[in-house]
Amino acid sequence: MSPFLGEFIGTALLILMGGGVVANVVLNKTYGQNSGWIVITFGWAMAVFLGVSIAVKLGGSGHLNPAVTIALAATGAFKSSLVASYFLAQLAGALPEQY
Repeated sequence: MSPFLGEFIGTALLILMGGGVVANVVLNKTYGQNSGWIVITFGWAMAVFLGVSIAVKLGGSGHLNPAVTIALAATGAFKSSLVASYFLAQLAGALPEQY
């Protein structure tokens, strides 16, 4: 698979799972209502784990965050020529969940 697809799917899963756990805790008439910040924190941790695991398995680097990609490129630990494609994949992966 391509790194673009890996970063796209990994970021999409991260946002979907993280937002889902928050919705479960704060919305009325859900099984997890008022379960607290520990559930939200654990849910986000599992969302990051799942997103990075899937992104790496599909060929990405598992950055899932444009800031991480830019920082690694600035320090020389990541190829600068790949920054734009990773940035676009991460942005595109995060956008559909906003609507």
